[in-house]
Amino acid sequence: MTAVPPTPEEASRLAKAVLGEVQRVFLGKPRVVEHAVVALLARGHILLEDVPGAGKTVLARALARAIGGEFRRVQFTSDLLPSDITGVNVWSPRTEAFVFHPGPIFGNVVLADEINRASPRTQSALLEAMSERQVTTDRQTRTLPEPFLVVATQNPHEHHGTYPLPESQMDRFLVRLTIGYPDREAERRVVSMQGFADKVESLVQPVATAAQVLAAQVATTAVLVPDSVMDYAMDLVGQTRATDALEMGISTRGAVSLIAACRAAAVLAGRAFCLPDDVKGMFLPTCAHRVVLRGRGNSGEAAREESRALLTDMLARTPVPGD
Repeated sequence: MTAVPPTPEEASRLAKAVLGEVQRVFLGKPRVVEHAVVALLARGHILLEDVPGAGKTVLARALARAIGGEFRRVQFTSDLLPSDITGVNVWSPRTEAFVFHPGPIFGNVVLADEINRASPRTQSALLEAMSERQVTTDRQTRTLPEPFLVVATQNPHEHHGTYPLPESQMDRFLVRLTIGYPDREAERRVVSMQGFADKVESLVQPVATAAQVLAAQVATTAVLVPDSVMDYAMDLVGQTRATDALEMGISTRGAVSLIAACRAAAVLAGRAFCLPDDVKGMFLPTCAHRVVLRGRGNSGEAAREESRALLTDMLARTPVPGD
């Protein structure tokens, strides 16, 4: 007998439970946590751009703990090889056969720390995993565990010894987020807890199973997107392709990601349908990193801020359904 998928309301309760657990340790940035849970529901991936010490690792570990998933961390360096991520076949004298040793990509939440410090060849090892949730080594394809979420980090202020992510890889991140500094009270609470980062496992409790998360992801795809909301989103996407300020507008994958994020935002809000506010709230996180400024590219803090300002202006100028 086929199991009945949960309703968006049931998925919302699960999402809010995960949200609450992560916020036990990731303090002062509720909007960042909400967008991380949106990415989880939408089966997307997260790019965190911020200075070291902003709590990026804590966020990834707490999210993995809250969904009862396996956390894996990869420190990207210039000498990292693709096989260090995907795994490698090793000859076993005992069995007289090659035995596959899976790499750290075989986890539920994979932290790709300082992803732009690895060579383009190594960065590309993530492309198949992020898009198809599988890896191919020695002509054999292996499916990754589900749910599967990549949380990649990079420091936008440091460029020495780094390799900017190509547009094809940037396009595979559902959202790009900046954490920033917490407010005084939240930071005081963090500072007062010695060894705070080591207490994630004790402070955060699993509130979902892998099966429940997968079911919530299925329920998210059933959220209704009214024609007026779909047209509003497509109007915004079309503007990024029509302006002379951009060399490359939002791709079709980006448009799909925007609607997926809107559905997930609706679920988190406890709704079975999308509103224009969902598009307005998710447009910048899902789209600003996908556009390319004419003659400027999309790497660096200045380009990031200019892209956000340009898209913010588009939001302000585009008529909102119902207004």
